[in-house]
Amino acid sequence: MREAAVLLASCVAVCLLPSFSLSARQGQDLRCGACRALVDEMDWAISQIDPKKMIQTGSFRINPDGSQSIREVPLARSEGNLLELMERVCERMEDYGERTDPSTNRKSYIRVKSRTGEPMDLSEAALDSRVTSSLKFACETIVEHHEDELIEFFSHETDNVKDKLCSKRTDLCDHALNIPHDEL
Repeated sequence: MREAAVLLASCVAVCLLPSFSLSARQGQDLRCGACRALVDEMDWAISQIDPKKMIQTGSFRINPDGSQSIREVPLARSEGNLLELMERVCERMEDYGERTDPSTNRKSYIRVKSRTGEPMDLSEAALDSRVTSSLKFACETIVEHHEDELIEFFSHETDNVKDKLCSKRTDLCDHALNIPHDEL
């Protein structure tokens, strides 16, 4: 009787193991897709701010020598502006749909609503409110857990932020080398 229970338990474990690894991979795909979409949205939002606008940062206190520690930085990449953008960035996850790669069965997330109003090809995208709410939740979690890294990366202009932030720094994308890079 005991041997039958052990055999049954091992059969159940073998049957459920693929679904657990599939679920873990889908969670990985979701977190990676949310990170990559977040970077796209932050880059776009930063690009919409006039690069000539500057803001004064530092201490407005007077030093003993009579000087102040004030410096001017571009508004677009100031910490205050980045924090404000991060508060709203996850709301834009509603503009994304899910795409499944037929060869690898991996999920990726693509923009399905144009920022300029021009029509987009939606043939490869699945539009589902559960997907967008999951993507939004994953985005909010990333912002909450990696706020300092996001500020650090976006306060300076850097190349390949998606790979540097989503793969190397936060480990959210284990397969980023297989994701095609956006051409500029």
